[in-house]
Amino acid sequence: MTTAIDTNVLIALWDQDTSLSAAAESALESALRAGGLVLSAPVFSELMAAPGRDERFLDAFLRDTGIAVDWNLDSAMWRCAGKAYQAYAAGRTRQREAAPRRILADFLIGAHALRRGFRLLTLEGHIYQLAFPSLSIARL
Repeated sequence: MTTAIDTNVLIALWDQDTSLSAAAESALESALRAGGLVLSAPVFSELMAAPGRDERFLDAFLRDTGIAVDWNLDSAMWRCAGKAYQAYAAGRTRQREAAPRRILADFLIGAHALRRGFRLLTLEGHIYQLAFPSLSIARL
């Protein structure tokens, strides 16, 4: 099974905390043994904001690790993400949560994995499980 990778997994891989980076490395190796690894376009863009990471670094990292980038987000993915984001926004308004706000990219990442039939590897499985109940999730 192909595994889509959430941004936070690769950020954890590059973290100075060796226990966090080792856990991310182990989860990625396990996912790779189960099938291919892929990033959605929003993950690639988010990773460019990481300190010391630019387009050249990411291209080399992805080439060296064999992680593919799916640049194509079709209208079904955008609509799926929009509906999940709409439900999240409505729930947040009703509950007046103090939790951190989610951004649209999170919902695009989830919609991408769901619509492609991929499993999603993430540190924030609870967020994706609420937004996409039928999404297969692997937690770090």
